[in-house]
Amino acid sequence: MQISDILEPESVLPAVQAGSKKQLLQTLSEQAAGRTGLNARLIFDTLMQREKLGSTGLGGGIAIPHGRFSGLEKVHGLFARLARPVDFDAPDHVPVDIVFLLLAPESAGADHLKALARVSRLLRDKELVEKLRATRDVDALYSLLIEDATPRAA
Repeated sequence: MQISDILEPESVLPAVQAGSKKQLLQTLSEQAAGRTGLNARLIFDTLMQREKLGSTGLGGGIAIPHGRFSGLEKVHGLFARLARPVDFDAPDHVPVDIVFLLLAPESAGADHLKALARVSRLLRDKELVEKLRATRDVDALYSLLIEDATPRAA
């Protein structure tokens, strides 16, 4: 699974404004609803239920909130770079400024896990994350996120 399979250029948000984790998840839910046709409140409630199980903040200012939904046919991603970091209850207590939201079909067990693993691997690349933090240009952000999916010449 490649990032380009789950993320479209229109799903890259370069400067999201949010004052809290809850407000951030509300904003992302509204954006995701517009892209998926799902109800924004359903997305928000599902994300909040997942957060009650444990924060999806990974540390290092990165979070990957996610949930499963009936009515989806494929995994959808939404990338957000925050204008100002927000507390996300991450294990290292570092506020989050890079968020990759994942919405998966209810029945997509393996695909959901593959997408989570793929995004997690991508965002563990410290050099890439610094580049993501350094730009607000949507096209540049999208290119950075999908660039490793491009086959390299041997």
